[in-house]
Amino acid sequence: MKLADLNRLRQITTAAARYGFADLMERAGLFRRFGRPSGQLEPLADTQAESTARRFRRLLDELGPTFVKLGQILSTRADLLPAEFVAELRLLQDSASPIPLEQVRAQMEAAFGQPVEELFASVEPVPLAAASMAQVHRARTRAGDDVVVKVQRPGITAQVNADLAVLRALARLLEATVEETGISSPVGIVEEFDKAIHEELDFVHEAANVRAFAATHAARPALRIPRVFDELTTSTVLTLEYLEGTRLVQADLSPERRQALARVVVDSSFQQLFVDGLFHADPHPGNFLLLPGDVVGLLDFGLVGRLTRAMQETLVLLSVAVALKDSDSVARLLYRMGAPDTRANLSGFRADVETLLQTHLPTARTLAEVDARHLLTDLLDLAVKYRIRIPREYALLSRAAVAVEGLLRQLAPDLDILAVSLPYAKQLLAERYDPAQLRGGLMRTLLRFQGLASDLPTQLSQILLDLEKGRFGVAVKSPELEKINDSLRSVAVIGFLGLCACGFIVGAFLSFAQVSWTVRGLPVLGVFGVAAAAALFGAAFTWYVFGNRFGKLRVRRFLPKRRD
Repeated sequence: MKLADLNRLRQITTAAARYGFADLMERAGLFRRFGRPSGQLEPLADTQAESTARRFRRLLDELGPTFVKLGQILSTRADLLPAEFVAELRLLQDSASPIPLEQVRAQMEAAFGQPVEELFASVEPVPLAAASMAQVHRARTRAGDDVVVKVQRPGITAQVNADLAVLRALARLLEATVEETGISSPVGIVEEFDKAIHEELDFVHEAANVRAFAATHAARPALRIPRVFDELTTSTVLTLEYLEGTRLVQADLSPERRQALARVVVDSSFQQLFVDGLFHADPHPGNFLLLPGDVVGLLDFGLVGRLTRAMQETLVLLSVAVALKDSDSVARLLYRMGAPDTRANLSGFRADVETLLQTHLPTARTLAEVDARHLLTDLLDLAVKYRIRIPREYALLSRAAVAVEGLLRQLAPDLDILAVSLPYAKQLLAERYDPAQLRGGLMRTLLRFQGLASDLPTQLSQILLDLEKGRFGVAVKSPELEKINDSLRSVAVIGFLGLCACGFIVGAFLSFAQVSWTVRGLPVLGVFGVAAAAALFGAAFTWYVFGNRFGKLRVRRFLPKRRD
């Protein structure tokens, strides 16, 4: 690790200690490995009565833009963190002091290799928004188009890369010392964060997302996607069409218009999920504009999710199972969606799912009476409780669904969500089981059965031939057998070291008695034999006493209990 990274790590540990995490870092071995930071490590006075989640959110906020982004990405992963942490991390605001217009112009000129005056007719000096990664200005092209220009902050890429190096070191240490990392590897989380933040720093990637949304919504006039100005877009500068409008939830509308616009939002959401396979993963109210003609404008495409056809089919079945309160189907579908870390207790999982469905899905039909937000959160909590690792796309979908539900509650709380969604459910189920549809699920299922029926005789013949010739083998993997194997290996190594030490001792005594080769009166071979024996005995003793004796650190006591 570089010296600058060590200094940054000490800054992190000092800040973490001030927010009450010194004991956790001490037990995880951070201070022992990287040194105890100098100065006062007592927690701040105003953190004494705060929850662990709030102190964690304040810590990330203090550590700077990289850690704020990490918190925001973790807030999309309700499958990894308790609900209290997810709720707190969603409060992180990515804001920063604006940089001067001269620096913005310098960044634009460096990106395009020509003066700003040759690119834009004018650039507004006051930014529309200033975040930690980029700053947004309104501008006008030389052709007269009103645009918004998103410019990356100077030096932000180098800062992010330096912080990522520190995060990787911390992740490797946590994975080696913390017990509760089986379902969510810290190294895996950092790698996912690395990919996500570099995609966000690459504005060409965001421009591709905007173009993809524009293509999928080209035939839907009720929803407007801004146009990308490719000739004015690079990896550090993004130029989009400026949409003139007001925030959808702030518009003064009649109840009828609110209902109509809410249906546009619902229609767009269903189309994204079940037709396009490309959905907006951050649809908070600020990203929806009301444009002239009751057209809805959609903004900010830095975070999107993509669903395969198999994922879409699973979502169709899951939606129907939830609507029917079929706890058995919901449990099995969630189990199939995820990657179980161990063999799950399906009967207990099904009973807990049934309790949740009875609690959160009343008999009423209006959106105001459906507790979908807490239902999704609790379902993900249950998946974590039973050690079922939910893929990232489903976690993003959960966040997006909660955000859309919040928008609809503000826009039209009396919307009959069942009446709106029923036509989609019928259409999707019809497509799934219609043999005439080549993309229908029934046709694919029949093809799979046909392939299975064709392959089964060959596979059975192979198994019988292997049995006849004695080449049939069954691979068995058991944690208990692995522990026994590790113990036997340890015994073998310790025994070998002990035998070597005994040999050196015998040789040393023979050397003392028979060999006259000495240095300053001491027999060289005898001293070497005694030293080697002592070293081997010490290694064997250390292995026996300290090897795998202490296990990993449990952090459950630092976290709030999940709701069962």
